[in-house]
Amino acid sequence: MLHLRLIVPADTTDEVVALLGSTVGTAHLVVLPGAARSPAGDVVMCDVAREAGDELIRDLRGLGLEKSGSITMENMELTLSDHADRAEEEAPGDSADAVLWEELTEATHEESTFSVTYVSFLALATMLAACGVMLDNAVLIVGAMAVGPEFGPLAGISTAIVQRAPRLVARSLWALIGGFVLAMILTAGFAWLMDAFGLFTDNMIDKPRPNTGFIWHPDWMSFVVAFLAGIAGTLSLTSAKSGALIGVAISVTTVPAAANAAVAFSYSDYQQTIGSGQQLLANLGGIVLAGTLTLLLQKGLWRIRRTQKPPASTPGASVGA
Repeated sequence: MLHLRLIVPADTTDEVVALLGSTVGTAHLVVLPGAARSPAGDVVMCDVAREAGDELIRDLRGLGLEKSGSITMENMELTLSDHADRAEEEAPGDSADAVLWEELTEATHEESTFSVTYVSFLALATMLAACGVMLDNAVLIVGAMAVGPEFGPLAGISTAIVQRAPRLVARSLWALIGGFVLAMILTAGFAWLMDAFGLFTDNMIDKPRPNTGFIWHPDWMSFVVAFLAGIAGTLSLTSAKSGALIGVAISVTTVPAAANAAVAFSYSDYQQTIGSGQQLLANLGGIVLAGTLTLLLQKGLWRIRRTQKPPASTPGASVGA
């Protein structure tokens, strides 16, 4: 279940309450007249089944409530109520398959911001991967993959394409491309500094690296792994199972490829630089393609599932129960 809290202008409260009452899957309606101070208005709260949440938010935005008041929705970990159980039974579709597009767009928008924090994490991850590359240490490579924040902009691109939001596409592309370019420049500088202290040498980049040599040897398996990881990552976002993102992060070679390209460039090994760049592009492209196709499939299947389960004969009956 989801908890919905609204600040509603007093002259709109009856219309909002009527909308909530007619929406299948709502329960526990509460109206607090005049409780809101900024902005001024009434506070209206209710619980709603996740599978009914996206459509309800869209209807509330249709009333202009996000401009005249506010719409806040949050996940509820536990709800013990027969009314809530009936609301979930009445709502068409299954909660596990429901996608809250407004929530997804907002989450990817926040994760796709070209900020100091985002660039810092990406640069640190790339430098950590550079150490792993030079030492041929797979543990450091895995750690760098887990630190990298690049899945946010990648998910933002996929979401923006499906939602036809060109501004979010541009924002996500800027965070992705600009972030990697800056991180690679900083990593190249880091490699030169480490070389000056004698901690990195050209022999380290030239010698055989059985644990990390795959990074600059892309093949079709690189794309396949990235594609599968993109599906898993997208599903983890839409189903609110964010823990799965760690597994996604350590299965793709985006950050290590960027690190190897930067270090190889600093030592004028352009063959490795090109190979690493191809690995990076294969991974980024596979994730974006997989994420876009997954969201499109989820959107289509959700429409089909909703039509298969007819709504209850008394819409919103659990609200007034």
